Amino acid sequence: METLARQVLPQEAQFDYKGQSLDYKRAGSSIMFVFGFGILVVFLVLAAQFESWIHPLVIMLCVPATIGGGLLGIWLTHNTLNIYTQIGLIMLVGLAAKNGILIVEFANQLRDKGVEFGAALREAALTRFRPILMTSLTAVAGSLPLIFSHGAGSETRSAIGVVILFGVTAALGVTLVMVPAAYALLARRTGSPREVERRLAKEELDSPVAGPAPAE
Repeated sequence: METLARQVLPQEAQFDYKGQSLDYKRAGSSIMFVFGFGILVVFLVLAAQFESWIHPLVIMLCVPATIGGGLLGIWLTHNTLNIYTQIGLIMLVGLAAKNGILIVEFANQLRDKGVEFGAALREAALTRFRPILMTSLTAVAGSLPLIFSHGAGSETRSAIGVVILFGVTAALGVTLVMVPAAYALLARRTGSPREVERRLAKEELDSPVAGPAPAE
């Protein structure tokens, strides 16, 4: 529209934005910063919790596919990338990380108990399948009233609901496949969060207790 306005309107003509167009123009310039900052914060928090850079990376690999699912929903429903769909996309970062955390954390707990790496990963994927499925279906069910809502402001609620519906559905499929595969490839040589604690405790037990100094 700006290009057409410069081509058609006189040089002295001026134009401005109002309403949602103005909100989108203001938010559009900062969405990449907000989105990148949100991913960085989530990654750093997970790195602090897992005491590793690899485990958060495995979890965050689900984010691109989840965002892709949300964008696919926007395209299929002929919505636009407005301020409301952008809010939904940012929400998907946390929703995508949640599924990966369930598998990685449980696999680490099994490894803390001495379970072999492959067996721990298989058991974690199978055991956490039901919680991941239930939480994803709950999020999908919660988005349906937003999608089919009516009345004032229903367009905005529907846009957020569409992003959540398609994004969570994509996250469900990607988490069950990508997280175990990425964990098997990247985290095989990493230790569990309590490995350092166990190693220090073992060294403390193995080290001889210092006795009293010999008398001269």
